[in-house]
Amino acid sequence: KEGCETGLIQSDSATGDVKRPQFGTRFLTDPRQVFQHNAWDNVEWTEEQEASAKKKVLENSQPLPSEKQEEYDCRANEYWNDFYTIHENRFFKDRHWLFTEFPELAPQCSLNHESRLEVSDDSQKDGLDQEEQRREAAAVSHTDGDIPGTSATYRILEVGCGVGNTVFPILKTNNDPGLFVYCCDFSSTAVELVKSNPEYDPERCFAFVHDLSDVEANYPVPDGTLDVIVLIFVLSALHPDKMQASISRLARLLKPGGVMLLRDYGRYDMAQLRFKKGRCLSENFYVRGDGTRVYFFTQDELHEMFTEAGLEKVQNLVDRRLQVNRGKQLTMYRVWIQCKYRKALHQPAETQG
Repeated sequence: KEGCETGLIQSDSATGDVKRPQFGTRFLTDPRQVFQHNAWDNVEWTEEQEASAKKKVLENSQPLPSEKQEEYDCRANEYWNDFYTIHENRFFKDRHWLFTEFPELAPQCSLNHESRLEVSDDSQKDGLDQEEQRREAAAVSHTDGDIPGTSATYRILEVGCGVGNTVFPILKTNNDPGLFVYCCDFSSTAVELVKSNPEYDPERCFAFVHDLSDVEANYPVPDGTLDVIVLIFVLSALHPDKMQASISRLARLLKPGGVMLLRDYGRYDMAQLRFKKGRCLSENFYVRGDGTRVYFFTQDELHEMFTEAGLEKVQNLVDRRLQVNRGKQLTMYRVWIQCKYRKALHQPAETQG
């Protein structure tokens, strides 16, 4: 439900990432030129803008009565099903920025091989042995074929897949024969739309209904078997009280060296500033007109959640983008956060399950 999300960010120099010349390089140096293009990258906010945004959020921060909040929580599934019934696959655009921002999803990248380069030969061998044992264990325990993708060598799970705007570009772009993509959504309507898409290939993909916030619910893959977990504009739809447990549960599914990739709404994004009075559920958490809910994050909040789940930071960036409606001469400030957090190759003894 992210609307326009074509913004692409500059790399974080602290992580040693190379800046990508094809994206993220349109800077607004002369404010008079603002309407020359549809968007500008890495727009720094002035103190006045920041203060104005905080003031606006404060004005509309009176939370709804608890019984209304409870109603939106209980009926969340219904609201998302209605959303997908109305919009089907017309609302979202395929995410063309995916492979630039998240090369882990592209065929040429094997994340575990990259991460193993950082360890010694002995520990690399240990990591490989552990991975081999885990694969064998998974194969033995599921010989009846109840779990799809058991023979895959590179497993991706997208949580909150919607109608497949991440899944299908991955399947189209990544022809790695060892690839298998799992995808799930809270909405059974969305999952049905994915399965009925002509590009859905059950030999390479498995879509299922799953409530991310229900940490007792089983995933169709054993713990320690996924290379990549993707969360794109999905964590923000959860009640803030359920976020930490959901991330910690997902982290258990990652194999050592596997990563969690996230892109979501940042604090003071235009969408947050547009909420009127009577839409606030709790601090920085709102309900839209259609009943679906959204939270707006800071980098620190996300960092805390991922590290609490036992993951190490690879990347945690804010993408501030100025979008322009040239026809109406309007400017709109978007704020997104992008994170990559990795499971250590060797887990401390107390966390091994």
